[in-house]
Amino acid sequence: MFSIQSYSKSYQQHAVLSDFSLTLNNGEILAMLGDSGSGKSSILRFIAGLDEAQNGDIVLDSEQLSAAGQHRIAPESRKVGMVFQDYALFPHMTVAKNIVFGVGDMTRMQQSNKVAELLTLIDLEGIEKKYPHQLSGGEQQRVALARTLAPNPKLLLLDEPFSNLDKTHRDKLIVQVRDILKKTNTTSILVTHDKVEAQTFADKIGEIKHQQFSIIQE
Repeated sequence: MFSIQSYSKSYQQHAVLSDFSLTLNNGEILAMLGDSGSGKSSILRFIAGLDEAQNGDIVLDSEQLSAAGQHRIAPESRKVGMVFQDYALFPHMTVAKNIVFGVGDMTRMQQSNKVAELLTLIDLEGIEKKYPHQLSGGEQQRVALARTLAPNPKLLLLDEPFSNLDKTHRDKLIVQVRDILKKTNTTSILVTHDKVEAQTFADKIGEIKHQQFSIIQE
């Protein structure tokens, strides 16, 4: 369903990653481990189309997104969603408006139905009129996930989305988000430095070490 082949990245002639390759099946969740500066976030940026590379091919659902490190498909056309560690919700918008922001043309009824469907999915029914500051950190992150799922992405990228939460809320949210991704059969890549988090969340675990990537648990 998704593959990235021969990805290489350097900064000012300093090699960060060399010959990174990965294949995922439909609905599969990968956790990617690595120290700070190992290139984990660079890989996500390349997949999302936010960054180019020295080399690398990306294929998603039989469509080639990048070839030889150069983009063929623009970021907004890739059907790739991203969830960040800082939630990135618009503070002046209600939950409902945050969720449907960026979705294609919809009637008010369609927007209302989409919001209701996603709030049920994330188990937060009835909060559509609230604002982000009225929610807990875990609730905000689930709303951020709902907003990312609204356009029905084929691939979801999660860049340390649980790191800003205390341990009690983090452990609960990890299980909740995994359940949501499994219900929607969403192929996903999680970047983390926490091995326990990776083991709880993912179907397979990969690690970047000494500029090389390998699968360490399936």
